[in-house]
Amino acid sequence: MKATYKKYTLKFKRPSGTSRGILTDKETWFIQIEDKENKGIGECGILRGLSADDTTDYESKLAWTCENISLGLNTLYEELRAYPSIQFGLEQAFRMLETKSSFKLFPSGFTSEEKAIAINGLVWMGDEAFMKSQIEEKINTGFTCIKLKIGAIDFDTEVKLIRSIRKDFNAQEIEIRVDANGAFKAEEALEKLKTLSELELHSIEQPIKQGQIDQMAVLCENTPLDIALDEELIGIFDVTNKQKIVQTIQPQYIILKPSLIGGYKGSQEWIDLAEKYEIGWWITSALESNVGLNAIAQWTYTKESDMPQGLGTGSLFTNNFESPLEVENGKLYYRENKNWNFNLI
Repeated sequence: MKATYKKYTLKFKRPSGTSRGILTDKETWFIQIEDKENKGIGECGILRGLSADDTTDYESKLAWTCENISLGLNTLYEELRAYPSIQFGLEQAFRMLETKSSFKLFPSGFTSEEKAIAINGLVWMGDEAFMKSQIEEKINTGFTCIKLKIGAIDFDTEVKLIRSIRKDFNAQEIEIRVDANGAFKAEEALEKLKTLSELELHSIEQPIKQGQIDQMAVLCENTPLDIALDEELIGIFDVTNKQKIVQTIQPQYIILKPSLIGGYKGSQEWIDLAEKYEIGWWITSALESNVGLNAIAQWTYTKESDMPQGLGTGSLFTNNFESPLEVENGKLYYRENKNWNFNLI
């Protein structure tokens, strides 16, 4: 058995805004394992300034992983606790070896095209006209759940945008989620949540910055709008610490990004805790290429959640890889008549 890795830079079709800045490209790495005639490919994707493993020794750790691939998945996974994206890349690659070089990692009704996964339509931050055009495009193409990134422009303008949706569509017709990416100050967050709750929103992701556990606990206890933890889960590797986060904050939801929290195994640990404490959850991609998105989507389908998931990021890049994944009418499909085109390594 041998392994290699290679870096790849994904290019956004248009600059995409978050409260942490404008994104024009996205670094990712692919690890490939060869075992006799079979190959396994996995994507190790980090988000600069957010991922716990955004470190100066990231590539040297990838090289070490490839040199020690004979240790096997379980041993390597434990050795790479501080590198959740590499953990996930390995999970994908070893899973692909099991499927004899097939990108059908979890054969199901999804991969046989019998079923689709409901997803939210993502609206990026920008000026009012840009955000409004995105909203209209998502609704016109069949999305019934929209996620808006907020916190970069004037709050009153953002409220006005959401109110304009509600003039035409009630909460039963269009579900609206917002993601603040930690943009609100702790002392002003509750007041802003009260304003947003009047717009019949589903939930808000990470209203204040991660790490303010006591303040977030108070918010979740008093909020008129359901709160979903997102960044708060990043960098929490030990199950005991995960349980402490859930017990202390008691959020209404948690959001799982496998690339940021240790892949399938790390995500499942959070799901088990959420279900133990009756907390809702959904799964979201983290700007991976179609390779990583495919791995997340297929696993997500096996979890049998009926909530819209955050898996609509495959069309963001100019140089993504052709794949069977296709978004239509607010759902993600795996089209068996479409082939993969992945020749990187």
